[in-house]
Amino acid sequence: MTLRPESPAVERRPVAPAWFDAALAQAPERTHLEVEGAEIEVLTWGERGRPGLLLLHGFTAHADWWSFIAPFLLQGRRIVAYSLSGMGRSGWRDAYSLEQYAREAIAVANATGLFDSAVAPILVGHSFGSFATRIVAHTLGIRLGGIVLVDGALAASESDDEYDGVPVRGHRHRVYPTLEQAVARFRFEPPQSCDNPFILDFLARTSLGLAPAEHGGDGWSWRFDPDLRAKVRALPNAELLAPVPCRVALLFGDRSKLMNSRRLGLIRRHTPPDAPWISIPDAGHHIMVDQPLALVAALRSLLEAWQPAATLEYPTTLPTSSVPA
Repeated sequence: MTLRPESPAVERRPVAPAWFDAALAQAPERTHLEVEGAEIEVLTWGERGRPGLLLLHGFTAHADWWSFIAPFLLQGRRIVAYSLSGMGRSGWRDAYSLEQYAREAIAVANATGLFDSAVAPILVGHSFGSFATRIVAHTLGIRLGGIVLVDGALAASESDDEYDGVPVRGHRHRVYPTLEQAVARFRFEPPQSCDNPFILDFLARTSLGLAPAEHGGDGWSWRFDPDLRAKVRALPNAELLAPVPCRVALLFGDRSKLMNSRRLGLIRRHTPPDAPWISIPDAGHHIMVDQPLALVAALRSLLEAWQPAATLEYPTTLPTSSVPA
């Protein structure tokens, strides 16, 4: 997003630690890929032919939710994040479904070369993105090196198809006269506080764009389709709970409002007993917001186990710019 030079919001950004600035400095290549009639925003880091990692974001979020995480996972890998249709800078559709999102993920993985390596790619899905990740795993099976489901809040029982309680909007986005006013209105769903204001500020800015004329124009509004929830056709819970024919790991925020004991019990019953089950301390549902470096550490550990180090290139020393301030 390009900020207007005269915008006072540029001068009011929270100070970020060195690790965050260093991560964003490793900017991805940004492209768009047409998938079944919609332009899909794609971010890529690393060389084609390296072991692949595909990152899927949550509901109404976008690919840049991963842009301060991906560089820490990059060593010797090809990393891709994309914005699901109807979200971020991707195009909107008349209707959405988890099957559609799974096809988008497979199309993006193929187009960006994630299957070019002899090492099978790994998928990481946060929240709503974890549902599409499950469907991809059902489709591709052992062509994947594994999937990591990050706070994927399924229903509380096999017969219950309500997932996360995000309300249907069904109206146009509000248009804010200035970027600063719009940033101030950014909120997480489910609601939570944020002890890292520099992350909140970054996510707010990358979630906003200049409003199109048909939406009132002359101001700023959210990029995602305001009718997104009303247009999404969800799968029955039983289909999402079908056994995944590849390795699976689960990560949770230990204070996530979505992961109550009933949901955790359901997931435990339908997960192989040897699957890694990782709880991130002092993290809510949006783990990359609350504990980004703990999330990096957990993902690095899983990737090291699933993508052997012999195939990767790790630095012998950690760059000082990557060390938290």
